[in-house]
Amino acid sequence: MKFFSFLITLLFLINSNAQTITNYTTADGLLDNFVECIDIDVNDNVWFGTSLGVQGFNQSVFSWETYNLAGPLSGMVSENIKEIKLTKNPQIVGQEQLWIGTDFGAQVPASNPSWVTYDNTNGLVGNQVKSIDEDETGGIWIGTSQGVSYFNGNSWVSYSSPDLHWSGVNATAFDSNGDKWFASPLGGITHFDGTIFTVYDTSNGLLSQNVTALLIDNQDNKWIGTGSGMSVLNASNTSFTQHTRMYIMPPPDTLNPVVDIAMDSYGRIWAAIYVGYLAEGGIAYWDGNQWEDFHVSDGLVGPNVRGLAIDSEDNVWVATSTGVSKISSIPSSLNSVSIANVEVFPNPSSGIITVSSDENLKNIEVYNVLGSLIHSEKTYSLNEIELNLSHLISGIYHLVLSSDDQLLNQKIIIE
Repeated sequence: MKFFSFLITLLFLINSNAQTITNYTTADGLLDNFVECIDIDVNDNVWFGTSLGVQGFNQSVFSWETYNLAGPLSGMVSENIKEIKLTKNPQIVGQEQLWIGTDFGAQVPASNPSWVTYDNTNGLVGNQVKSIDEDETGGIWIGTSQGVSYFNGNSWVSYSSPDLHWSGVNATAFDSNGDKWFASPLGGITHFDGTIFTVYDTSNGLLSQNVTALLIDNQDNKWIGTGSGMSVLNASNTSFTQHTRMYIMPPPDTLNPVVDIAMDSYGRIWAAIYVGYLAEGGIAYWDGNQWEDFHVSDGLVGPNVRGLAIDSEDNVWVATSTGVSKISSIPSSLNSVSIANVEVFPNPSSGIITVSSDENLKNIEVYNVLGSLIHSEKTYSLNEIELNLSHLISGIYHLVLSSDDQLLNQKIIIE
């Protein structure tokens, strides 16, 4: 496993030997080894979109549920699934609804039993589905090669050129204000506040016009996957940070095209990377200071990574063209000597936190998920201190405490 780091103050060091990788192929019951997309429901069942249909995997009892042209539902327009998404079920509280995207429209299973189809004859702006995303109100946003369509459960509204800088939409994400962000295959990203469309592209700092994936973290940073690497637009939308060496390629190649992005409960950002002409790829994660990458040589089932999903136990599921890998037991803390009997409470909190220890605390620092120092104060050898972080926006942070010769890293959540 290879490491390479950026010059940022805090080191969130990872033990590279602790995780395990489990692979699933047709030999284990997978419908097809070519898995194009992946999602996880509230019960941690993993759903795969393959070239032969849809399959759900109950990992607790190791059972498979398959949907394709052979049944159990009639009316599937294509077995070649390009996108899959579990959303809130508008009919049954507490249950989810399965959406699939194909080159012939989007579908949801009905109870009669058959599939309900949405295409350019009854709501979608285009038939070639690229993405399916759900906003906080339960609204469904479907990105297509012709633009994006919004479904509120009853009616559709679509947006395309000239509102969008480029009609195609590869992904949609939502910030804390409820604003929409659209990823374009050739036009960068577009911010829509409900009234005004604002474009961010290479003219103001984006790595590439070709945006393939998009994620907004808990602090409103926009992680933008492109054909040339990852750009991060800050919460105020004023500056970009660039990541172009997330994954070590065979020399002399350095290109890091991103195909998917996910975030775990620790705020780590995961990127799926694949270079087609090299048939080389894998995944990498950013822990706030450095990227660590996973290759086939580390145990991944294949290099052609298509998608990522993370379950409630922070297991990372990796869809590839040769099967699925599950990465488990990923370390989350510093390799440092712990300060004795430290208590950080409450956690989560509204921003007012009490830190106590049997040892004298010298310094407290707070870092965001980008690895940037955002708060620091001397404690003057106190055993207990009240920390006021109420000015920070909701999200995941890392609290770093130091005594005379020891160090402790603690994940904190501000609600």
